[in-house]
Amino acid sequence: MFDEIQFNTINRLPAYVFAQINDIKLQARRNGEDIIDFSMGNPDGPTPKHIVDKLVESAQKPKNYGYSASKGIYKLRLAICDWYERKYGIKFDPESEAVATMGSKEGYVHLAQAITNSGDVAVVPEPAYPIHTHAFIIAGANVVKMPLAFNEKYELDEEQFFNNLHKALYESIPKPKFVVVNFPHNPTTVTVEKKFYERLVALAKKERFYIISDIAYADITFDGYKTPSVFEADGAKDVAVESFTLSKSYNMAGWRVGFFVGNAKLIGALQKIKSWFDYGMFTPIQVASTIALNGSDECVKEITAKYQKRRDVLCKSFANAGWEIDKPSSTMFVWAKLPKEALHLGSMEFSKQLLTKAKIAVSPGIGFGELGDEYVRIALIENEKRIRQAAKNLKKYLITLQGNK
Repeated sequence: MFDEIQFNTINRLPAYVFAQINDIKLQARRNGEDIIDFSMGNPDGPTPKHIVDKLVESAQKPKNYGYSASKGIYKLRLAICDWYERKYGIKFDPESEAVATMGSKEGYVHLAQAITNSGDVAVVPEPAYPIHTHAFIIAGANVVKMPLAFNEKYELDEEQFFNNLHKALYESIPKPKFVVVNFPHNPTTVTVEKKFYERLVALAKKERFYIISDIAYADITFDGYKTPSVFEADGAKDVAVESFTLSKSYNMAGWRVGFFVGNAKLIGALQKIKSWFDYGMFTPIQVASTIALNGSDECVKEITAKYQKRRDVLCKSFANAGWEIDKPSSTMFVWAKLPKEALHLGSMEFSKQLLTKAKIAVSPGIGFGELGDEYVRIALIENEKRIRQAAKNLKKYLITLQGNK
């Protein structure tokens, strides 16, 4: 009797592509198979001890067990602002220009709900981290998927990017209200320089759109590269907000701590909607996060060095196995074009075969949009010994694949 009732928001969401790989992986493990898992960006290391110690200390105080502040306790918002000032020389008001979120995904969904009118248009470069697209879809917006424009060395073609953006701005009806950018980029690892943001901010002011910037991987950079912030561009506060997460830099993925800073109107909207939806993170988690942001960055450097070593080992060992992959200059991922022998398979079938025949789990590029279908994302979450074992398994699989052609 209720079969005809439809849930339009849910119907706009596609099937979660990565679930297919997860199902195969879980079944293989139930069967006792050893799966080398590069599929999810889930840090495998412990949270630094000084952060955990502060959590334990704070959790032993009864006063911290009540409802917290939905926008984040003041000391955490102040630590967020101090972090930006140390890292980028940019000052924010902790009351009106900063808000703590329960990780980046919660922040994006609630921000989109707070600032989107039905039928608004958001431009999201593709391939894309899924929530960048679907936060706006959930909020009732229409999304224009714009080609990211990168080459096979995962470098941004800036001129083509802006050509694509101009096309999206002038051909979309109504005109786009939001443009999402994410550099260092998940999944492609593409990076930008400060001049990119200067150009983007100038365009945003001219064409009257807001910039939603995600710098989740700002700290995970290699070979001398340093991540810029959109707020290094003059006037960015007029048109932009930016998000960061403690998940990667501090191995705090399960803690669910992130934040947004920037334009006071957008931040105020996010603060207001969160006041209706939640009472904030558990206070001891916020206190410990304050210690993370205010403390020495030596632990971040150690975590980054671990990812760099794994990147080097993976790219070298996979090349020896027959799969040439360029080294990324940032993030905890490698964005790898399918081996030429496997291009005809597409990313989903290749990922399934890699899992069933080589016992290696990766994320199919199609899960990040159609423009990702010639790629897979490999997360650097296995140690070097496991990476080398994966390369041995890979070599055997590629030989089989060549023989089948």
